[in-house]
Amino acid sequence: MQRELIITKDGSTSFFVPELNENYHSSNGSITEAQHVFLKHGIHFYLSRSPKSQLSVLEIGFGTGLNAWLTWLEAEKMNLFISYVGVEAYPITNQEVAMLNYAKILHHEDKNAKFEKLHAMSWNEKHRLDSSFELLKVNRFFEDIDFVNQFDIVYFDAFGFDVQPELWSVSIFKKMFDSLRPEGLLTTYACRSVIKKNLQEVGFTTQKLPGAPGKREMLVGLKI
Repeated sequence: MQRELIITKDGSTSFFVPELNENYHSSNGSITEAQHVFLKHGIHFYLSRSPKSQLSVLEIGFGTGLNAWLTWLEAEKMNLFISYVGVEAYPITNQEVAMLNYAKILHHEDKNAKFEKLHAMSWNEKHRLDSSFELLKVNRFFEDIDFVNQFDIVYFDAFGFDVQPELWSVSIFKKMFDSLRPEGLLTTYACRSVIKKNLQEVGFTTQKLPGAPGKREMLVGLKI
């Protein structure tokens, strides 16, 4: 998969995929979107409903590792332990990892070693990275996922519906629903009617929330 480096509106980097005419993150800000959708309306939204000291997270689209890195930093800050599984069919290269500027933009240069460590870890093996974070990167297509009753939160960060509608289908969302424990939560940047409908069809109770910059709304799905 060919990828071209771009700079988003908050100064953070992302990649553009010419064959899909799609970005890895919002052009309005990679970091801004990740913090809003996956930290604020993922971890914090979940914990406001079900306080815990340990969480398990499944990310659909490990991508640049931004969401995983921010989640690791959040786990440290909140004194949580997070077991994190990131699924990705097309991992980025070491050269592409070196192009990304997230630590610099957040003035967390001291945390860049953690970002590099996420990418250095071997695929398809679980790694305990420190007292707050455990990582398993799975090199697999989303349709091959077979997790059952394993996660508290799903970060659904697939490419957009316009370019890959099959990733937002009933069959994929059924896998997401099955992967979650009772009271689990799926969070995603998208808010199309067809996505909401498909989430509801497999059993999610959906809720619209204010979107990240550039998007009026986003969705969470609750496994109640």
